[in-house]
Amino acid sequence: MECENKGWTAAISQLPRRLSAALEKHTQTLSQTCYEIILRVNRPLTLETSLGRYYLSDNGCLVSDSLSQKTLIITRDDIQSTYLKLCSYSVYSFQREINNGYITIGEGCRAGICGTAVMTDGKITSVKHISSINIRIARERVGCSDELLKRVDPLKGVLICGAPSSGKTTILRDMARALSFHNKVSLIDERSELSASVDGCFQNDIGLCDVYVGYPKDQAILQAIRGMSPDIIACDELGGEKESEAIRYALFSGAAFIATVHGVSAERKIVKGLLDTGAFSYLVTLSQRRNPGQIEEIQCLS
Repeated sequence: MECENKGWTAAISQLPRRLSAALEKHTQTLSQTCYEIILRVNRPLTLETSLGRYYLSDNGCLVSDSLSQKTLIITRDDIQSTYLKLCSYSVYSFQREINNGYITIGEGCRAGICGTAVMTDGKITSVKHISSINIRIARERVGCSDELLKRVDPLKGVLICGAPSSGKTTILRDMARALSFHNKVSLIDERSELSASVDGCFQNDIGLCDVYVGYPKDQAILQAIRGMSPDIIACDELGGEKESEAIRYALFSGAAFIATVHGVSAERKIVKGLLDTGAFSYLVTLSQRRNPGQIEEIQCLS
């Protein structure tokens, strides 16, 4: 239970007191089921859970209908207060993350930021008029990859795909942890969602992994090959051509890859590009977000 609650506690701690106090009353239920807390200016506080979508009524009860009952409405002050707290009251320090659309917070949780882009020379240089914030709750489930590890050989390469919030990161973290006790595993943790690193100390259980925090994934892969001679490299959310090139290079060292990618089809361009590297013998598809971590299909590609 304690591990299950860490992400929930970290998420609601970013909210103004009137919101966090209302949600704390439902911790026993929501800490186990809620995977997104969504704030939209002048709209109801929205809770996406494995049991469905919920709101808070004005008297603090959980309700499933925002139209027939009076609900707790998010104000612009709520948005601004949450936004500043997410940035540790220094928006400038988090400008790179904000420009990329999200901020990583404690325990590997992530807050998506939606607003009005400020463009310079065709690039996003800042975001103003924040209108929505989506706090995605990370959960550490030690042992959740046991079934998958019985059905695949990770040393032949495993690519896990699925929709957002389908449990890709959770399963990858646990695979890396489990494999690290018998293999040298380099964990590429660009956004600190896997290890939940704070000042070099890992709050999540990542076993005996060697962790690269904050590196661009393509550079971290090369650093790992040169410095740590890993048996396995674990990466979350692959997608860029630079990353595919780094994978091709790393294959010559004999390292295997376990990785995740957004998508639910081998025909999707990004998924197909990764499979074309030859690094993956298994394509694992997870079911949709209401069943996080549930395996829908395992394809053996070789």
